[in-house]
Amino acid sequence: MKFFPNLRADIKVYDGDFLAQGFWVMIVYRFGRWRYTIGSSLLRKPFSLLYKLSFKAVQILTGIELPCEVKIGENFKIEHFGDIIVSGYARFGNGCIIRNGVTVGLQNIEHPAAPLIGNNVNIGVGAKLLGDITIGDNVDIGANAVIIRDIPDNCIAVGIPARIISRNRSR
Repeated sequence: MKFFPNLRADIKVYDGDFLAQGFWVMIVYRFGRWRYTIGSSLLRKPFSLLYKLSFKAVQILTGIELPCEVKIGENFKIEHFGDIIVSGYARFGNGCIIRNGVTVGLQNIEHPAAPLIGNNVNIGVGAKLLGDITIGDNVDIGANAVIIRDIPDNCIAVGIPARIISRNRSR
């Protein structure tokens, strides 16, 4: 896995804004992923320590928890900082946007599985995506929606619990 090419792509996603807290999170995330490419566990240990310290620092400064175990696609963007928690079991496709107050995590601690999120998913402020669910491609999740079941492609999800509205339905 290449560290710096991904970082260059991330800075493009943030329009060159090195001060964006989401970009800081992505730097630490990329570093955490990169350290796994070091073959020797003895050599990897100091980088792991540096990652853990950096992860905690960025978590305190930004209020964003994005562990390096999360798999994310290209053009992933954290739109606003603060109160974002993502489980290490979560998976994101390409072109996803996540906003403040979002939780992507487990529904039940005894079943450690988090959402699998497709491509071009726009997650609104305060949304909660919980459990072993799949979110399809081209989905918009409304502010404060609580998602606990699968959402098919090309839909909008709003409410508590979320109601699913197809973009293709006729008026």
